[in-house]
Amino acid sequence: MIRKALVVATFAAALPLLQGCFPLAVTGMGTAALMASDRRTTGMYIEDEAIEWKVYSRMRGDFPGVHVNPTSFNRRVLLTGEAPNEEAKKKVEESVRRIENVREVTNELQVAGNSSMASRGNDALVTSNVKARMVNNGKFSPSHVKVLTEQGVVYLMGLVTTAEADAAVEIARTTSGVARVVKVFEYVT
Repeated sequence: MIRKALVVATFAAALPLLQGCFPLAVTGMGTAALMASDRRTTGMYIEDEAIEWKVYSRMRGDFPGVHVNPTSFNRRVLLTGEAPNEEAKKKVEESVRRIENVREVTNELQVAGNSSMASRGNDALVTSNVKARMVNNGKFSPSHVKVLTEQGVVYLMGLVTTAEADAAVEIARTTSGVARVVKVFEYVT
């Protein structure tokens, strides 16, 4: 009985120290599950994350007035957001092209002022709606398609077959709030 009480007391004392471990373990399991169903290798998945961080790092301070959302998939980088002028847009693209391991850049930056928080919130809602409609669609795995929205324009990335791409575009196109769909897919056979 004393031994049982000692174990419970030790566990209770250690519990506050372990509270940060649970979210990390869950996040790690979620990432592992995503990587397991992804068509990219684990190394490519990690490289894509590193490329995005490198873009963010370059944008910090070097490009005033520019709002860039980099998305990397299989070393192909999609740039969305706003640049104050055409020159800044081109300089951002040139800078990203020089990042090690970047294979291709699709520059969809708009020459405009930075979008409002309300616009970004609406875009996040549209992205969530598109992703939700992709779940259990029966034609492709939602983990094979990356969805992002900028000013009502939905961008679709991923390693997909032509049939999967067509199904993903149809879902995105028919989702409320979508102004246009842009395919940035890489096709597999």
